[in-house]
Amino acid sequence: MHAPRSVGLSVPDRTPGSSSLRPSTTTTARESADTDAPMLKTSLEKCEETVDVSAVSPGNDIEERPLSPSPDGGSSTTYRLYKRRWIGLCALVLLNIASGMVLVWFGPIANDMVRDFGFTLSEVNWLGNVANVVYLPFSIIVPSLYGRLGIRGACYIGAILFVVSGWVRYAGTKDSLSEGASYTLMVVGQVLAGTAVPIFQIVIPSYSQKWFDLKGRTTATMIMGISNPVGNALGQLIPPLVPTPKDSLLVMAIIFTAVAPAAFFVGNAPPTPPTFAGSQKHPSLGSLLRAMAGQTPRDEYTYMSMRQRIDFAIITVTFGVLVGVINAFTILSAQHFEPYGYSDTVSGLMGAILLLVGLIAAAITSPIYDRVLTHHLALSCKVLCPVLGACWIALIWEIKPHNTAVCFVLMGLIGGTGLTLLPAVIELAVELTRNADGSSAMLWSSTNLFGLVFVLVENALRAGPDASPPLNMRRARIFQAALVAAVITFVYLVEGKQTRRERDEERRAAAGSPPRSPDRPNTEVRDADPEKRADEAEKRGAAEEAAADMEDRKRGEPRTIV
Repeated sequence: MHAPRSVGLSVPDRTPGSSSLRPSTTTTARESADTDAPMLKTSLEKCEETVDVSAVSPGNDIEERPLSPSPDGGSSTTYRLYKRRWIGLCALVLLNIASGMVLVWFGPIANDMVRDFGFTLSEVNWLGNVANVVYLPFSIIVPSLYGRLGIRGACYIGAILFVVSGWVRYAGTKDSLSEGASYTLMVVGQVLAGTAVPIFQIVIPSYSQKWFDLKGRTTATMIMGISNPVGNALGQLIPPLVPTPKDSLLVMAIIFTAVAPAAFFVGNAPPTPPTFAGSQKHPSLGSLLRAMAGQTPRDEYTYMSMRQRIDFAIITVTFGVLVGVINAFTILSAQHFEPYGYSDTVSGLMGAILLLVGLIAAAITSPIYDRVLTHHLALSCKVLCPVLGACWIALIWEIKPHNTAVCFVLMGLIGGTGLTLLPAVIELAVELTRNADGSSAMLWSSTNLFGLVFVLVENALRAGPDASPPLNMRRARIFQAALVAAVITFVYLVEGKQTRRERDEERRAAAGSPPRSPDRPNTEVRDADPEKRADEAEKRGAAEEAAADMEDRKRGEPRTIV
């Protein structure tokens, strides 16, 4: 008997979401020459079993299904995008718009609140401050809440709190209540709403990571991230347009009630992640704190080097100061402008322009971040921060009588640069930490902490009734400008290595590119029917094997199918 010869047998395997085929190896058998035909049939049957039949008809919800190797180099991992990710994104946008109104609603009508309800200006300011105070402890709890209840379950709790808070606030406007009882109900309403705000805000980068790929992650973060400032803008615009503060609180309760059902459309996570980062579980805030303390092993996904820990600390403080200054300014907008003869409507428009111009700028720049500046988030921050600092310095002298146009321009520049930086900084923080929930909680907690401190400090820096003009906030603006100018210098110490993106790109590159047409090497195979293509390839493979078998029989050589 002649020595056996080894022949490789393969059948085409369909790569999910692509129009190409790739080979898939099968099992081994060693038999004598008289069993060649049965073993060939058996081998082909086993090959058919290795084809991912479930991937043939991906369904209308799946947009793309790139294939990449698993971490251990064994079986492949499929990454997919789902169209329903946009539904959840829109739902979170609506919920964050409503949450953005909580902080600033009373700012433009502060003087009207004093007139109608008998509160002091400090008491009105505390209606905004109390939301910041409540935010701080609950932002620590929220990452654990996502881990226990999922994103959707946490959003249900936030939606319920929104509805209750709106009507409790409105109950405080009842004429029969005393001044103290009215104020108490409004504070309780703000506390409930302040508890819900971090639920919708902190989840933003986590939702982007779970549902979007590398080409859409920054844009998704931008859309959701600026929705809260959009809520700030609407919170500046709507109250002055409503006849009385009582009516404005009714409008707020209606808005919160109408937006709350959007929570039903927020998904926890897709069945198959879009990237390697999206496949990771929700790390806790404690995990981030351990990484910052250098207690995380090097082989863990959330490990941070010393350089990354320094970068994240700088980013947290800088982000907190810059966003905190904007929050404080929007809360006190009427008190900055009205001493110089501007109406409460114009004061509200100033804050709204800051945020709406920022919305437009962020909408333009975020796709650029995803496609052009994708590896240069830190560099863009270093370029834009000086512009932001110069605008805050200019405001010291430019808020004066009959200078409306210049004030609008400065507000627009602050909004354009500040909100362009917002999604870039949030994404950069996740790149450094690989902990979307924890880093987001730290960033937003810092903004609320600094915003609370700034409101209290600027309130104390208000000029007296004998000043010119009375009760002006010039010293507060000097404080703001000096603080912003000081912190942006630290931005130039940030290296900003984007570790998360590097790992995702390595996984994607390892997946390889689609096969090319043998007739036209520069053209990808694009058959509209993947099942038909696979069947034809199977038939070709079987025919080639049959031909090889016949040749072996003619030569009288037994063969082993491998």
